[in-house]
Amino acid sequence: MAPTSVPATVPPAVPGILTSAQAAASAESIASVQLDSGMIPWFPGGHADPWNHVEAAMALDVAGRRSEAEAAYAWLARRQRPDGAWHQYYVAGPDGADRVEVDTLDANVCAYVATGVWHHFLVTGDVGFLESLWAVVDAAVSFVLGLQTRRGEILWARHADGTPWSYALLTGSSSICHSLGCALAVARRLGHRRPGWERGRAKLARTVAGVPGAFAPKDRWAMDWYYPVLAGVVEGHHGRRRLAERWERFVIPGLGARCVHDRPWVTAAETAECALAHLAADDAGRALELFAWAQGLRADDGSYFTGIVLPDRVHFPGDERATYSAAAVLLAADALSATTPASALFTFDYGRRSTRSEPVAGASTKPSARARR
Repeated sequence: MAPTSVPATVPPAVPGILTSAQAAASAESIASVQLDSGMIPWFPGGHADPWNHVEAAMALDVAGRRSEAEAAYAWLARRQRPDGAWHQYYVAGPDGADRVEVDTLDANVCAYVATGVWHHFLVTGDVGFLESLWAVVDAAVSFVLGLQTRRGEILWARHADGTPWSYALLTGSSSICHSLGCALAVARRLGHRRPGWERGRAKLARTVAGVPGAFAPKDRWAMDWYYPVLAGVVEGHHGRRRLAERWERFVIPGLGARCVHDRPWVTAAETAECALAHLAADDAGRALELFAWAQGLRADDGSYFTGIVLPDRVHFPGDERATYSAAAVLLAADALSATTPASALFTFDYGRRSTRSEPVAGASTKPSARARR
């Protein structure tokens, strides 16, 4: 376990749903799994993937645990390949040294570092951190855009030998679109011009929003439903309409969002991300509703069970409590409460402008006297 730090800021709170103390406990549940190397596995003894590793690092920052977040980014910098990529999964061996578990080079996994680096800067204001990670972001984006097709979508991955896979995923390309926006924000802040990134992002956004046939059919999955909205590609009225059209297919009222629409499996991460998507579409009421339902998967120590299967309400897989589940909840709490300077990252212009600097109705930056658990 990595050394822990005293939180520098008060973690976010959403009145009647999550107190600041409960958010701090959730951050501790993530920090307690982080290894001395800085790697954040899904759970003790489990593997790590760079996307969820970044998600967890952002959650640590939201709760004021800056040193643990910076250790996570330092691990990424050490693990980056010369071509700018990371492998899909890593695992720690008995000697504590991590090794590659799955050697696929997933474009979305590689792009997400830009989101995390920009998020850390928004929280801390540390330009030196941006400068130290610029080469990492620059190389990662170059790798990712090397998988863009002429039409605009980003192919899912490369094999370790460099051979590209033949298809693209809507969720992954949506997330990459958001990450490219964050990468451009980093570049602008440091005075670097990247017109190729701007063109690549614009072409990708047009394809995500208007060419559904460009992507492998995965519409059974909730992420393909809400991620174009969460990533800021489908906005405003169009975003609200997209979310409303499939609400009944994916959401079980009182419980949360299914991972797959034809399976009775409700997951904490999808529910929290779906809350973020609704907030991005300016539907704060449903965002708060979803966030409240996600608390049904909260464990006593502040971690979150990965999911629950109905009708028996059995936790699945097993009693797994993934770090990425707690991370998604903390990021949603920050967005709803407008606690940190990064709270608008997923909802307004990559956090660069103060379109919403106040919490949504029913949320506050102060701890609530009442909580669900």
